[in-house]
Amino acid sequence: MAPAAQRPANAEARYEVRRSELPLSCPAPDMSLWNSHPRVYLPIEATGEATCPYCGARYVLVD
Repeated sequence: MAPAAQRPANAEARYEVRRSELPLSCPAPDMSLWNSHPRVYLPIEATGEATCPYCGARYVLVD
């Protein structure tokens, strides 16, 4: 069986996330890790926004 397709990591500067996708990590679980930085969990619940310290990707909570 072929593995599920994954989004490229760090391909965008801004990502929208929903509460159902928390806890938030960068790269996200559906992104490939092999060519990215180590996975880091980001606190987004308090302010509705978080920025990855490794790649600078900005995450915005939309619901």
